[in-house]
Amino acid sequence: MNLKLLSLAVSGILTIGVAASPAAVVTALSGRPEADLTQFNSLHSPGAIAQNTEEQTNIRVYEQASPAVVTVDTEKSNGSGTIISPDGMVLTNAHVVSAGGTVNIILSDGKKVVADVVGFGEDGLDLAVVKIRGQNNLPTIPIARPGSVKVGQQAFAIGNPFGQFQGTLTVGIVSRIDLSRGLIQTDAAINPGNSGGPLLNSSGELIGVNTSIFTRGQGGGNIGIGFAISADKVPAFLTSVREGRAPRIAQRRSPFGNKSPQKVALNGPAVSGLLTDKSSVLPADNSFFDLYSFEGKAGQQITIEMKSQEIDPYLILLGPNQREIAQDDDGAGSKNARITVRLPADGTYTLLANSYQARQLGAYTLELKASASGAPSRAILQAEGALVAGGPVLASDKSLYREYTFEGRSGQSVAISLESTDFDAYVAIFGPNGRLLGENDDASDSTKNAFLSVTLPATGRYRVVVNAYDASGRGRYNLTIR
Repeated sequence: MNLKLLSLAVSGILTIGVAASPAAVVTALSGRPEADLTQFNSLHSPGAIAQNTEEQTNIRVYEQASPAVVTVDTEKSNGSGTIISPDGMVLTNAHVVSAGGTVNIILSDGKKVVADVVGFGEDGLDLAVVKIRGQNNLPTIPIARPGSVKVGQQAFAIGNPFGQFQGTLTVGIVSRIDLSRGLIQTDAAINPGNSGGPLLNSSGELIGVNTSIFTRGQGGGNIGIGFAISADKVPAFLTSVREGRAPRIAQRRSPFGNKSPQKVALNGPAVSGLLTDKSSVLPADNSFFDLYSFEGKAGQQITIEMKSQEIDPYLILLGPNQREIAQDDDGAGSKNARITVRLPADGTYTLLANSYQARQLGAYTLELKASASGAPSRAILQAEGALVAGGPVLASDKSLYREYTFEGRSGQSVAISLESTDFDAYVAIFGPNGRLLGENDDASDSTKNAFLSVTLPATGRYRVVVNAYDASGRGRYNLTIR
């Protein structure tokens, strides 16, 4: 997985949902008497013909392509897909269907059918094909000819953002073409749940498979930088699937290539590091990073600080399963980074000492401290953090937020407490399918801390969003999940 470059399936692997605070509820535009006159004037303005032509293109592309765009639903993730053959071959992302086996497909008309995963991409290619059972006359989307995509051309994305809005069309342009990685960059809005869906040209042809977005911090909403796997890579992959040469099991590849992390110890001496142009590079934003690992115990509370006067430090912590536990930019004040978290399991943890901006060079120090252990904590997750200016915000009300994940069991009861003396706390929890399970603003009339108790409906990865009630919220907080 790419850090800061988040995969778009609504799943437990580096995916972000958006919690709606009361101020973030979508409201309808109120009608105004002059609205009809404004519309009339616009239709008779010099730009009206061009506007109408653009709208007609949008409508034509959607009507032509949307019948062949499906939702791909598994127990742990929810993404999108493109029907590429009348007998039911569906192209999607490997990370959407990584467990293999059978998956559920929801067609554009709402009909639910069963499909089998029949092939995965190799060498890190995030593509997969599933085959719908018993179909022979399905609508399809053609693949654009190789090398036909140009920067500046219109781009159309169709999919199921956040696992709740099937058949959503967004429009933008091709912003950049990354030939070395086989990626098309676009500003068409794509979000978690769009993963595996098509990126189209104005002829309704497939030019890419939406796969990831660029984001900062623990949030994952669209900020206008999305990526699709170029359709130039699709024909050879489909040939290998049809000929039976494609792997039937998802190919696992380390996000760090062959680089081995430097081993460090909790409560050991501070580590002095240096980001240079020889350091590893995060593909998402071309920022340099050094890789470290340490041994941790379940329930152990640790604090990691990265300080520098030469770069803007950024920390990313991964658990023993290589899933993200926390990220931080300015949690230690100034531009220094700090992660404080209670470890969820025994094992080897991976730490990226990174910079906030691309290609920053400079020295830094790294300290890893573990609190004196008493009785084992019953907390599933315990973390300290801060909502600071420049962090991820909800697009709807510009309130700051952070996100955490944990593994839960079906029928398990959990209590979530979010406390802060600095801002009006707001907390929400989303299930493995990306759906909102509960949210809370004030635990009682006498406090602005938030508390939430829920019974988990399924086994899988849950997401907890730490939020401020409104855009003015800033400061430290403590999150506990028991």
